[in-house]
Amino acid sequence: MSHNGGSVVGLLSYETLVHAVAGAMGSVTAMTVFFPLDTAKSRLQVDDKRKAQSTPVILAEIAKEEGFLALYRGWFPVISSLCCSNFVYFYTFNALKKVAASGPGKPRPGKDLLMGMVAGVVNVILTTPMWVVNTRLKLQGVRFRNEDLHQTHYRGIFDAFSQIIANEGVGTLWNGTLPSLILVLNPAVQFMIYEAMKRKAGKGGQKISSAKIFLIGAIAKAIATTATYPLQTIQAILRFGQYRGDGQGGLMGSVSNIFFLFMDRIKKHGFLGLYKGLEAKLLQTVLTAALMFVVYEKITAATFRLMGLSEKLKH
Repeated sequence: MSHNGGSVVGLLSYETLVHAVAGAMGSVTAMTVFFPLDTAKSRLQVDDKRKAQSTPVILAEIAKEEGFLALYRGWFPVISSLCCSNFVYFYTFNALKKVAASGPGKPRPGKDLLMGMVAGVVNVILTTPMWVVNTRLKLQGVRFRNEDLHQTHYRGIFDAFSQIIANEGVGTLWNGTLPSLILVLNPAVQFMIYEAMKRKAGKGGQKISSAKIFLIGAIAKAIATTATYPLQTIQAILRFGQYRGDGQGGLMGSVSNIFFLFMDRIKKHGFLGLYKGLEAKLLQTVLTAALMFVVYEKITAATFRLMGLSEKLKH
């Protein structure tokens, strides 16, 4: 088969779709299980006045002040964004992997990193508007410790979209895109480490247990998250949309905003202020990513078994 034929097959194959659906289902399952940890992390990142206590203390406080269901506030928009986001990511990553496999050379971490970054960029551009809406919906009706943050009143996903476009312009939907584009390094590094460790664990045709997949997924995500966390904090503040920078628009404006927010955070909270909420974030993302990979591997394996495709065809 020509290389070109391989590319088309890679991009449109049924197998790639299976990976995408499995990835989306894996992430939705895992995120639902660990969602309250995400709630704690968002509050710590956006609400300056909230003390950085341990995660269980923050969750208990939120539940006491705002009711137990507040821990799941904004669940639907997050889950729908995540579902689309992971579908796009797994689809692109696996399509590229298939195209690369039909070309010369053997799988290498550098290739995985590059494919992960391309998949990330496609994902960011397509799904940023959903994440902006979902950050706002998640923080709606919250009791902020910081009085400068004002309340928003959206009736749901579509209402939020139309209000943001009407009041703040379409561009607002891509708030925080620049840190997001830099942050494609996070899943890219995670997938690179995950694929490399999986290759090592499966050497000589060894079967990899669910516990091993969980561990590999956890390690990969922990390294990627710690490395990129300060940018994620800046991204959450920009998406929340209540930071008024120096009025500069466009790309330079967002670069100077990012720089200013970094400096401001360090000035107010010291260098470690950049890592405020990291414990909640690590707990949540590491457990979520690990569980997601297990569900993803199980679903793909079961589907390929049902379809009667041999492992050889898959790799």
